[in-house]
Formats: sequence, C-alpha cells, structure tokens
Amino acid sequence: MKFLFDLFPVILFFAAYKFADIYVATQVAIAASFLQIGWLWFKGRRIDTMLWISLAVITLFGGLTLFLHDENFIKWKPTVLYWLFSIILLGGKWFFSKNLIRALLTEHLQLPESAWNRLNWAWIGFFAFMGLVNLFVAFNFSTDVWVNFKLFGMTALMLIFVLAQGLLLSKYLGDNQ
Repeated sequence: MKFLFDLFPVILFFAAYKFADIYVATQVAIAASFLQIGWLWFKGRRIDTMLWISLAVITLFGGLTLFLHDENFIKWKPTVLYWLFSIILLGGKWFFSKNLIRALLTEHLQLPESAWNRLNWAWIGFFAFMGLVNLFVAFNFSTDVWVNFKLFGMTALMLIFVLAQGLLLSKYLGDNQ
C-alpha cells in the first residue's frame, strides 16, 4: 500500500496528462503532492523526509513549468529528485560516515557491515542511473512517450531493482526471524 501511496502523484499526473495536457498534469501532480502530505499530517502519521524533498522538487520544477509554460522543467524533475537522493546517500557516506540506507532499514533487517555498504552503493548507483535514463527518454522521445515511461518504465525499473535487492539479501533473512 505504501508503494501505491508513494505513486499517487505520478498516477494522477499520468491520468491528467491523458485527459488534458502536460500543464494540467503538472498542476495535478503539485496538488496531489500537497494532498499526500496533508493526508499524512491529518492522520497524525510521520512524513518521510523523501516526501518533503519530493514536494519541494515538484513545486519548484512544476512551478517553473507552469510559470514559463515550458514542459522541459517538469521533465527534469525526476532526474533532479533521483540525483538528490543519490547525492544524499553519497554525502551521508563520505561526509558523515553514515550509511543512510542502514539508518532507514536497520529496524527491519540485520545485515553485516559489508552487506549494508553494498546496499548503500547499489542505491546510490541506481538513483544516478535512473536520473540518466529519465533524461535520455525525456529529451530523445516525445512528451507522450516520456509520460508513459515515467509511470510504467520507471516503476518497472524500480520494482526490478527492489526485487533484485531482495534476492541478494534473502540469504540474511533467516538470521532475522
């Protein structure tokens, strides 16, 4: 359910684009992001830092898209978001000697230090890769193809990556039960 909740703005962006255009879709994505955080706040739930970052990026790049009437800004949004996540994970490791993936998952999963390090580096690389893939699709294909890729392609790549991580980490699951 959390995965679908996290995809809420993207799904609404996709639907709005199919029924209207990129500018309406951008407005819907910004509104959906605010609604998403508002819902969590109303329910008294913790709002992840990643959601706050996502809200800031969609508001900035979506706002520039609408203000300048230039769809290129919204196309940059996923890349900026993915690269920010990659930089945050890398910065945590290099500047603070902190494995942020470990900090996020340590209560759910116990791993040896070497596995935590591989996992952190895998996510850094994956987010950097996703940013590049987004730019490639956004600026080499039509907006229609990019919107479809944003929902279906990026979601599929994320699922494949998470499943691969799960398979690689499955050997450690027996130790946690």
